[in-house]
Parts: sequence; structure tokens; C-alpha cells
Amino acid sequence: MNGELWLLFGAAGLLTFLIRLSFIAAEGRYRAPAWFVAALPFVPIAALSALVAPELFLAAGELRLGPRFWAGLVAIAVAAWQRNTLLTIGSGFLALWLFS
Repeated sequence: MNGELWLLFGAAGLLTFLIRLSFIAAEGRYRAPAWFVAALPFVPIAALSALVAPELFLAAGELRLGPRFWAGLVAIAVAAWQRNTLLTIGSGFLALWLFS
């Protein structure tokens, strides 16, 4: 079992390395389509939304619009209004404390 686990770790590491190397090796030889380049700025917000949304909407695996949801809405509103990361985090924490 232990040897299989190390083999799995090694294979995963090698695969990760090869994927990253492919981007370096293709630099200057491949030009991505315009639609792909235009979509790249939306990747971080999509990934962050996929991580944050379940924490806001789900509690113990069930859909609930509890204090986390309302604090998240406050934080989103402050972020859209002020564009200040520290203020957004602080307002979200404050709202969570008030709503809990």
C-alpha cells in the first residue's frame, strides 16, 4: 500500500510538471484564439465563486439562507461599492457577527 501511494504521488507530480512545461515549451509557437484570450480574465472570479458559493448557501449539506448568506451579500455590496479588500473582509466579518 505504501509503495502504491508513493507511486501515485510521483505520477501526479510528474503529470503536473508536464502540464506546466507544455505551456513554457509552447511559448511563441502557439497563438490562442481571440475568444479564449478574451475569456481568461474571467477565470479567477469563476474559480473564486465556485469556492465561496457553497459556503454561503449550504449549511450541513442543506440549502439555507442563514447568517453566512446575509454577511456574504453585505461583503459583496461593499466590494462593489468601495473596491477595497480590507474593508470588504471587515464588513463581512462584522455582518456575520451581527447576524449570528
